[in-house]
Parts: sequence; C-alpha cells; structure tokens
Amino acid sequence: MDSVRSISQDSGLPRLEAHMLWQHVLNVSRARLIAHDTDALAPEAVASFRALQARRLSGEPMAYILGYKEFMGREFEVGPGTLIPRPDTELLVETALDYLQDRLAPLVLDMGTGTGAIAISVALGAPNAKVTATDVSADALAVAQRNAQKLGAEVEFLSGSWYDALVGHSGFDLIVSNPPYIAAGDPHLEQGDVRFEPMLALSDGVDGLSALRTIVQGAGARLKPGAALFLEHGWDQALAVRQLLQQAGFARVASLKDLAGIERVTGGIYNQ
Repeated sequence: MDSVRSISQDSGLPRLEAHMLWQHVLNVSRARLIAHDTDALAPEAVASFRALQARRLSGEPMAYILGYKEFMGREFEVGPGTLIPRPDTELLVETALDYLQDRLAPLVLDMGTGTGAIAISVALGAPNAKVTATDVSADALAVAQRNAQKLGAEVEFLSGSWYDALVGHSGFDLIVSNPPYIAAGDPHLEQGDVRFEPMLALSDGVDGLSALRTIVQGAGARLKPGAALFLEHGWDQALAVRQLLQQAGFARVASLKDLAGIERVTGGIYNQ
C-alpha cells in the first residue's frame, strides 16, 4: 500500500522536503499530513508526487516547484523568471523600515524588484510611504504585480533598466536595491539553486560591481538632499561599495552585518 510515509522514506529526499511536496500535492496542512501519513494514497496523488520528486532530485529549487517562497513571514509567488527571495535580504528591508520611521509620506524606490519582495515588504511595513519598483524583466514585473495584489500592497511598478525606467520620477527619500552582484565566472553560479535562477538577476556579466556602480552614480539625481541609499551586495564587496558611495558624495557611509556576521548591506546619506 502506497502511503506518504512509505513513499517519503524511499524518495531520496530529506523528510521535510518530501513533506512539503506532499502538502502541495494533497493540499493539506503539515499537521494533517503527519497525522494521516499511513493512509492509502490515490494513484493520481502518487503520480503527482513522483513528478515533483524527479524535479527536486534534478536540483530544481523547491521554491520553483512549489511556486512560492516565504519572505518576512509572507508567501511570495516565484517563478523561473525571478530571483528567489532569501533571508539575507530581510536585512535590507529592516534597514529601510528603520530609516523610514517617523517620516511623513516618504517616496521610496526599489530598483530591480524581481518578485517585489523588497518593495512590497516596505510598503506593508511603512504604509505611509509611496513605493515605486522597477525591473527590466516583463516576467518579473508580472509576478511582482500579482504579489502586490495578493498581499494588499500599494506599489507603482515601472518597466526599464535601472534609471531608464524613471521618466518623470525623482525626489525620492530612499532608494533600495538588491542588484545582480555576482561576478562572471564565479563558481557559485554553477552551484545549488542558483543554477536555475535567471542569470540577469544574479550576475552583471563582468566584475559584479557594474550594477552597483550604475545605481550609486545615478542616485544623486533622483534623491532629495539628505535622502538615503541602501544596497545589498556580496560578502566581499562592502569596502568597494563604501568607496563608490563616498566618491559619489554620500556621507555617513556604513555597512551592516547579516545574521552570519557578513557585511551584507551598505548605504549612506546623499549630502550634496
């Protein structure tokens, strides 16, 4: 007799991943799944699980298989055209929300929004803010718009490459971005979930700093005096990003560490 328990044990998957797939196939809670894990399964359910099992064993990310990823306690739709939100990026959102505290009707820009996780989380965490989000990918913007609608977030979405998307938009109180910052040829691009994610969202195709450089150098024309820019970057890029900000006229430049103690977010105040 095929059951959740018997198939999971021989699936070649970690127990938690097998259970997540079964929850998806059977549309049940984890508690109900565990309570009934010896019940007989319909052949169609077994076939559906086997198809998902094969995708996972091939290395495809769980987020793409399930169609969603949790970020800051909310479920965001994801797909092959979007970067998968990661816990590291929560630091960028938390930094943005701290900065926005007690500011009246601030204008916020999220560049390269992907799933919209950053922009939507900021909009929901600072409901007095007006949030604009951009992306060059039409597929990503479609996902972000669905996420905003599902989660009840007011976000304006614009299509285009970096500042090219912002015709008629300026005077922002805060710009945030998690741009592609992995250098071309980095071995991490051939490992784990990253192998399945859109290269455009991961790497700039050169030194890993070109997108960060573009954002920093163009920020002054879009920010109010005394406004802030915060950027997520790679584990070894904090010093380079601080230098870019200082050269572009930013003051109070600093880097913040994630839970692993890695300098993950760097920002400053535009002082010109």
